[in-house]
Amino acid sequence: MQLRLRPEVLEPRDGLARVASPRTAVVVGGGLAGVAAAVVLAERGVAVTLVEKERVLGGRVSAWTDTLATGETFEMERGFHAFFRQYYNLRALLGRLDPSLSFLMPLEDYPILGPHGAREKFSGIPNVPLLNIALVALRSGTLGLRDLPRIDAKSALAMLAFDSVRTYDSHDDTTAGEYLDGLRFPRAARQMLFDVFAHSFFNPEDDMSAAELLMMFHFYFIGNPEGLVFDVLREPFSTAVWGPMRTLLDSLGVEVLLGTSVARIEQHDERFRVVADGAGLEADGCVLALDVAGLERVLTGSPGLGDEAWRANVGSLSLTLPFAVWRLFLDRPLARDRVPFAGTTGVGMLDNISLYHLFEGESRAWAARTGGAVVELHAYAVPLDATEAAIRADLQRGLYAFYPEAARARVIEDRFLLRRDCPAFAPGSHAARPGVETPVPGLALAGDFVRVPIPTALMERAVTTGMLAANTLLDRWHVRGETLRCVPRRGIFAPRR
Repeated sequence: MQLRLRPEVLEPRDGLARVASPRTAVVVGGGLAGVAAAVVLAERGVAVTLVEKERVLGGRVSAWTDTLATGETFEMERGFHAFFRQYYNLRALLGRLDPSLSFLMPLEDYPILGPHGAREKFSGIPNVPLLNIALVALRSGTLGLRDLPRIDAKSALAMLAFDSVRTYDSHDDTTAGEYLDGLRFPRAARQMLFDVFAHSFFNPEDDMSAAELLMMFHFYFIGNPEGLVFDVLREPFSTAVWGPMRTLLDSLGVEVLLGTSVARIEQHDERFRVVADGAGLEADGCVLALDVAGLERVLTGSPGLGDEAWRANVGSLSLTLPFAVWRLFLDRPLARDRVPFAGTTGVGMLDNISLYHLFEGESRAWAARTGGAVVELHAYAVPLDATEAAIRADLQRGLYAFYPEAARARVIEDRFLLRRDCPAFAPGSHAARPGVETPVPGLALAGDFVRVPIPTALMERAVTTGMLAANTLLDRWHVRGETLRCVPRRGIFAPRR
């Protein structure tokens, strides 16, 4: 049994450092997955065209300039994102911008807040399996020694025995809610230790695969060599990441076409013609780094691309429930002991509270000028029939419940986003989920919905699949691709294969 956790290294096939003859590639989609693929390909001498239908890079972590009623501009984005330390491949991509990653700020802790003053913390948790679980249980105010005999040991063991093949074989047809029910944790302990964690993946427990949830537990906690505390951006995504990333792409010779929509992809022998806004882009290889709806739209316009089984697999993909982001500009500060980020549970739809003026430079400067605060509220897996007014009212009640002093503040201005574009990980969907490689030589998929043989999620999954897609194309041209890293692929109690 290996208790000392170390990241695994995934070496690509050996090959040339750069392409031996001119090669071209089109990457469709300018989010993290597409940008990662474009960077890896261009660094190895491939002439890359990156096509993005929006007028900014970033996809589901994009950002844009907005204007307050005072005329002041600010950078708005699609909500708070945590940069966990085991996001090895995302950090490798960001390291191209600044090897020291000085634009990231470490948080000391992030508490989980529950009803009636319940609170959990994750600082100081050792990255040693069993010991980390034991310490969380001992520190928890919701789990006592007399509760331990009631917990189902077999279900709990599944968290320590994660295996990328066996876990999906045994748990993919079960819902996350059914799995959590089977643990038989006390209600308060489940709410504080599991429900808030499960909800943060945008998928509701009753519509999410238990295998996917177990993978998330392994990736973020039990199999994570880096601990649970994460980093945040010191400045908005647009200035800290996407501005410098555009400069990097330009320096690598990548042609970036923003505000350009791809209608279809035609395959001619071993080459591709990507039709975008009426123009045809010829390429030796293509990466589709789109969201679920975008991928299905392109394939609908490309009826001859891929075989029937693969197209059916893509067609089986679906979206989960919407998520809401509400940013509030308040006229006064909150209590001095508030933390930059807190997860929340048990009070309506509210899933977390971020105080941007405590970590982001632009918001900090605004708060210093005005004496106010910049607060962002998130709700994941929002019911489809919930109106904007109902969501706002519910989130406001949650904020006042956890931070009562906020009720005395006046909202100077706000921005509200309600989006539905995150992938679903429904029970029984894993086997049909398409992977990076496709039946079309020279065509690869990337995105956080793509099946991969390693534990990974969210931003890290997007970047990882983007790099794997680039490696797939480079391998055809006998060029060595990107070295990847991941958390251990198997839990400490996973049986040997």
